[in-house]
Amino acid sequence: MAAKQEPRDFVAEAARLLRQVGVGTLATVADGMPNAALVTPALAPDGAPLLLLSTLAVHTRQLAAHSACSLLLAGAATSDNPQTAPRLSLSGRAVTADSATSRPLYLARHPYAALYADFADFSFWRLEVTRAHYIGGFAAAVMLDPEALRRKIVAGMNG
Repeated sequence: MAAKQEPRDFVAEAARLLRQVGVGTLATVADGMPNAALVTPALAPDGAPLLLLSTLAVHTRQLAAHSACSLLLAGAATSDNPQTAPRLSLSGRAVTADSATSRPLYLARHPYAALYADFADFSFWRLEVTRAHYIGGFAAAVMLDPEALRRKIVAGMNG
């Protein structure tokens, strides 16, 4: 018989993960072929993930051609089994973001990026999330309301 589990706030767990994790995997697609790339997200004031991407990268060219994408973020595993790690998959569309607004926010999270943030081939992008899937460990997978997640992210950033 399974032990009774306490109710969990998966939206809060996912928002915390997004605020804390500084690296993720961006999935893009072009010509029917998927591509995955390591990225370093930051957050806009409205809770949207921000990315600093180079036009020299395949994934940036793919986003320019087809904006649909997914961002996977993973936390630390709670045991030797990597499946115990919390994971958040955000799907939506990537759009270019205003550099004047995005730059200070992004560099506050990733100060090392100041070395290349102003290179001509780099620009800021934001993910407009339309779907959020959270896995909080074994037997804890849920689809989240993207708007509820966004509100929780913003509340955590301001509180």
